[in-house]
Amino acid sequence: MRLKDKVILVTGSTTGIGEGMVRIFAREGASVVVHGTNEDNARQVVDDIRRQNGRATYVLGQLDDPASPAKIIQGVIAQCGRIDGLVNNAAIMTRGNFELTDLAKFDRTIAVNLRAPFLLIQAALPHFRKQGGGRVLNIGSVNAYSGERNQFAYSISKGGLMTLTRNIADAYAVEGIRVNQFNVGWTLTPNELKLKQTEGLPPDWSKNVSPEFAPSGRILSPEDIAWAAVYIMSDEAALINGTVMELEQFPMIGRMQARSPR
Repeated sequence: MRLKDKVILVTGSTTGIGEGMVRIFAREGASVVVHGTNEDNARQVVDDIRRQNGRATYVLGQLDDPASPAKIIQGVIAQCGRIDGLVNNAAIMTRGNFELTDLAKFDRTIAVNLRAPFLLIQAALPHFRKQGGGRVLNIGSVNAYSGERNQFAYSISKGGLMTLTRNIADAYAVEGIRVNQFNVGWTLTPNELKLKQTEGLPPDWSKNVSPEFAPSGRILSPEDIAWAAVYIMSDEAALINGTVMELEQFPMIGRMQARSPR
């Protein structure tokens, strides 16, 4: 088991990529801490993991509340006694171009997608130090490099997260604290499946994605992201630090893309 006895918190893990992570982390021996805003959803994921002989608990918290990150970390320590890994996965996907993005939307996007990871890492840092090190994985997006026209605030938040990742990785490397980031491409989560239907695509759209966007015949799944995360959170990646890894089916630089349906 590649994550045996590691206590790992994954934010936004009651659905989508985060849920895929906690389920596979538990299979690999980790004690996972599920995070969400709805207690029933969090308890359901935890109970399901436990039924499969995994170890799991949960914490709740609204990440747009600046007081919440410290309380979440305190909750992990209170229940598990330590924290070995933090995955900043929770994010809000806001639609809107530059002209149509108002201050409230911009501020909330930055608060959840960028400020909350900063505050969570800051709260976890003393515990990492006591233990002689720790792992952080930030879940970004390929939109960090410039982004789509209709995802202005979201793209900015992920670009900022990329700089945060590299800055903290550099600052605390000598203390055994590793900080890395995945810039994730198009991934088939339950929310994405529904969103594309509201935007006019048919219910079976995910089975008919153009090879231009899915050369393998399908887009990424939460499990694809989760297995990559197992490696980066394991002792196998003990010296990997400050890395931003693109999890996509094609190179982002040098590719002539048509207009994306994302």
